[in-house]
Amino acid sequence: MRLDGKIILITGGSRGIGKSIAELFTKEGAKVIITSKNETALKKTAKELGNIFYVKGDITKKTDVNNVVKKIIKKFGRIDVLINNAGVFPKFKKLHNISENEWKEVIDINLNGQYRFTKAVIPFMMKNGGSIINMSSDAGLRSFENFYADAYTASKAALVMLTKAWAV
Repeated sequence: MRLDGKIILITGGSRGIGKSIAELFTKEGAKVIITSKNETALKKTAKELGNIFYVKGDITKKTDVNNVVKKIIKKFGRIDVLINNAGVFPKFKKLHNISENEWKEVIDINLNGQYRFTKAVIPFMMKNGGSIINMSSDAGLRSFENFYADAYTASKAALVMLTKAWAV
């Protein structure tokens, strides 16, 4: 198996793309840990997929993020791969109809959350090596006519550039 024994952390791993990644990587032999703020969804996914570990944590809270990473390091000794997958897609609204709180929430989850998790794992990956995968969107690469999700687009475009900056 290609990922035998690799320790992989997937944010937003309880549903959608994150859940599918968890399922695939588990079949490839990885030890997969999923995280989300929704413990009920985490338990359900862990039960469905089997051989999945989970740690509840809110990506918008630095203390939660640090606790998730500490728990994984304590249990497994390392994190080989971080998949920054957690994200939120807001209701479609034109820019002048988005409240400042809605804007901040999208940026905080889709961009700042990736920063928090990356910052938390880097000290451990600097010792042992590892990979970080940031999940973005086509909306972060180009604009679409009548696609009224400006905060989402801005957050995903910023994540694309942040990923490039980190890779240098």
